Amino acid sequence: MDYRIALIPGDGIGPEVIEQTVRVLDKIGNKYGHRFLFTGVPAGGCAIDGTGECLPAKTIEVCRESDAVLLGAVGGPKWDHLPGKERPEMALLGLRGALGLFANLRPAILFEQLADACPLKPELVSGGLDIVVVRELTGGIYFGEKDTVQTADGMEAYDVERYSEMEVRRIAKVAFDMAMKRNRRVTSVDKANVLESSRLWRRVVTEVAADYPEVELNHFYVDNAAMQLVREPKQFDVIVTSNIFGDILSDEASQVTGSIGMLPSASLATGNFGMYEPVHGSAPDIAGKDLANPMATILSAAMMLRYTFGLLEEADAVEAAVGSVLSAGYRTADIAKEGEDIIGTKRCGDLIVDAI
Repeated sequence: MDYRIALIPGDGIGPEVIEQTVRVLDKIGNKYGHRFLFTGVPAGGCAIDGTGECLPAKTIEVCRESDAVLLGAVGGPKWDHLPGKERPEMALLGLRGALGLFANLRPAILFEQLADACPLKPELVSGGLDIVVVRELTGGIYFGEKDTVQTADGMEAYDVERYSEMEVRRIAKVAFDMAMKRNRRVTSVDKANVLESSRLWRRVVTEVAADYPEVELNHFYVDNAAMQLVREPKQFDVIVTSNIFGDILSDEASQVTGSIGMLPSASLATGNFGMYEPVHGSAPDIAGKDLANPMATILSAAMMLRYTFGLLEEADAVEAAVGSVLSAGYRTADIAKEGEDIIGTKRCGDLIVDAI
């Protein structure tokens, strides 16, 4: 069967990690009888350099015509001088809005082979760690009304946090559906003691929970959730929260694993369409030096195989290949301990392809 994938290599190390991921998908296609059809399109800083805008209309068109989008990374100091609305990172917001990507899934998994990279005490993560942050992605303060105005006290800026019942209900359903396939625990994170939008959030999530009597629901204020993630992380299974809180907590959860270069993410629309990307950034300081870790992008492709294409065996094969490479002691620079042999981006791709 044919699957159409829009490729957005982006900036910095993005093209390098995407290249190795394409090799992995080609190997999966050859082994299991699929054909992945890739169409490369620009977004981010490279698109600004080439077209004058961070998200060309053609890129959106190709993404809409594809079955899924695979993205490397965007941004870098080269474009830091640009106004906010023109920066490379705005391409991500544009893609999320244009493609209806309302649900961001970010697993925070502590790989057994990398347990000593976790910054927490061993007893706090004994037996491993597997948390999924479900972040609402197209509403809230990032997409609300915003402006900068002149006042008697000087310039004043504001950003509006706004949510509708529909937006909260649909992201809550994603979280509860995921919990049903995991450990049946959902933690909803808000700031309902202060924010009106959070009071609406809490009420709607509670209403959705009534349709999932098998799932345990807890409500945490965001400051307590941030503390509990480092105090007792294993109490969490699925965390569902708003755009800005999810942005912060998912980074914290990923850092708890000690290996941000290993972590994938998925941004899903209604139906099976999704955009898949690694959690790490563009790392321009190591771009072109064969130092980048491609595993997070490769694991993002595994999420694509599972969630968009429904290819469960193929997704398992990719994840098992990454695990076997780690078990064999191979490490890229970002996850290597002192004295361990370090492999480069291409060598890492070679090993994973061979392991499939």
